[in-house]
Amino acid sequence: MAVRQLLQRRAAAARWRRGYSSAGAAEYLHRSIVPTMHYQKSLPRLPVPKLEDTIRRYLNAQKPLLNDDQFRKTEDLAHDFEKGIGRELHEQLVAQDNQNKHTSYITGPWFDMYLKAREPVVLNFNAFMSFNPDPKSEYNDQLIRATNMTVSAIRFMKTFRAGYLEPEVFHLNPEKSDTQIFKKIIRFVPSSLSWFGAYMVNAYPLDMSQYFRLFNSTRLPKLNRDELYTDEKAKHLLVLRNGNFYVFDVIDRDGNMLKPSEIQAHLKYILTDNSPAPAFPLGYLSSENRDTWALLRKNLLDNGNEEALQKVDSAVFCLSLDDFPIKDFVHLSHTMLHGDGANRWYDKSFNLIITKDGTAGINFEHSWGDGVAVLRFQNEVFKDSIKAPAISPQSQPASVDSSRAVQKLDFKLNDALKAGITKAKQRFDASVEALSLNLIQFHEGGKDLLKQKKVSPDAVAQLAFQMAFLRQYNQTVATYESCSTAAFKHGRTETIRPASIHTKKCSEAFVRELSKHSTEELQKLIVECSKYHGRLTKEAAMGQGFDRHLFGLRYLALSKGVALPDFYQDQAYAQLNHNIISTSTLLSPAVQLGGFGPVVSDGFGVGYQVHDDWIGCNVSSYPTRNGKEFLQCIYKSLEDIFNVLKGKKIGS
Repeated sequence: MAVRQLLQRRAAAARWRRGYSSAGAAEYLHRSIVPTMHYQKSLPRLPVPKLEDTIRRYLNAQKPLLNDDQFRKTEDLAHDFEKGIGRELHEQLVAQDNQNKHTSYITGPWFDMYLKAREPVVLNFNAFMSFNPDPKSEYNDQLIRATNMTVSAIRFMKTFRAGYLEPEVFHLNPEKSDTQIFKKIIRFVPSSLSWFGAYMVNAYPLDMSQYFRLFNSTRLPKLNRDELYTDEKAKHLLVLRNGNFYVFDVIDRDGNMLKPSEIQAHLKYILTDNSPAPAFPLGYLSSENRDTWALLRKNLLDNGNEEALQKVDSAVFCLSLDDFPIKDFVHLSHTMLHGDGANRWYDKSFNLIITKDGTAGINFEHSWGDGVAVLRFQNEVFKDSIKAPAISPQSQPASVDSSRAVQKLDFKLNDALKAGITKAKQRFDASVEALSLNLIQFHEGGKDLLKQKKVSPDAVAQLAFQMAFLRQYNQTVATYESCSTAAFKHGRTETIRPASIHTKKCSEAFVRELSKHSTEELQKLIVECSKYHGRLTKEAAMGQGFDRHLFGLRYLALSKGVALPDFYQDQAYAQLNHNIISTSTLLSPAVQLGGFGPVVSDGFGVGYQVHDDWIGCNVSSYPTRNGKEFLQCIYKSLEDIFNVLKGKKIGS
């Protein structure tokens, strides 16, 4: 008996090392020779900026938004804060940070900010990124793509958990650092020193502490503050179709992935199930106000739905299969950002959405992590599903009894729950009805031309937004650009403040005073904006912005029961944090389009991509703003900027 067990164990170990299950399908994406978390221990800590630097940067950001009298008042409040209560709070924050060297000063407050927010997560926090289509058109069939992407997602999960996923590293000099030789050397450097080894060759390992929350994770609604829940032992996938909930195991008892042909069979079974849509679709509850949802969830649990909800919460991830094709990019954005409310579970760490024509995207909940982790997942899943697809159009589903393997979840609903779902649906429909999504593609230039002219592509995009808003609304307003601080242990994001005295001066020259400036003068103004924006970006990425620091100090004051300092009660502080233009950029071979809702009711949510020879821009807005017109103004601004950079004279 013992001999047989030993032989079985050896065979299993051999399969495990090889990365293949007994079923013969690859279990892993790749096998990095450097362990996934090799750098985590030695990552540098997120710095707490000097208070005087934060105040100076804060005032620089306020300058373009205030008139002289307002600015003087804000300046006085800022300097009083710096000398008085702000100094005390700063010293307490630094002391607290020194006692918590395992994390960053922003981690706790930032989780709290997300988890204490009571607004619905859909439109307010969840963002989306849609995948490019599979280059082989026959692979864009809904069943084939759903199977291949599910298999690739499970491979990603298994690769990460086995420590085989390549560590996330930002290479400034890939010829030196992104090589087999370097990897073979660095893996023998102890974890406590490995970051320094990478730094020596200009490579910056990034924090990967968020990755474990990608899978088996859900945000649970609770009164006052939600909770993040993860159950890595669960082996099943949650599939939503037509508002119905299905689960089936994708991992067997030995930890191996189910055969792709079996996953295909189960998904086919779900896609051909003709159960009617539920009269009261549960999905709407995850779109509710968080306190309302918390109370309804308690009712669900008390009403005998504990087991079904446990299946939803612990599932590896949520696969949403929609029964319609995508008409155009605007329809794509609406589908991926919010969908119909019935066929999503917005609390899941992510929903992988696949429509009737095989268009795929990810809608992700934001409290557990940021775009860096989601984008890495998306890149790997896209690459694996197109380069090593688990099934082909010729593949036949396995002959298995899916009716036994797939469980359709039934929820017991009392009258209060039915009323709650009806109300949630009405509220969801009204929110979605009010949302506009519009986009443009500017094909007169992109990254290549801008780099040739020695200006930052990101700075030019941001300048175009400032110019556009000035043209449309005749003012400069609070603007937010997200910047990752993943170069630090437990870093999250920092804010770049793109509206500056430089962008204001340049925008006014283009919009109001064109005849007064020569092309050369306009070029100089663009270059100034680019230099300043480059500096702000570098500061933010190095943890030297001001927003998170001020947020941390305010959080500390409130947690200690200190009266909120006057500095934070200044109208200008509130106005700066009312981000009318909220922006985020990402560029990846896997991603076709990304977007999010406005962060304030009178704002714009701007997702943008600067490609080699074109620029894409996806804008969300509510009725108080005209998104279509804003995009026309962005287009005009880009046209003017590119013409000036090409040395052409422009007309007003």
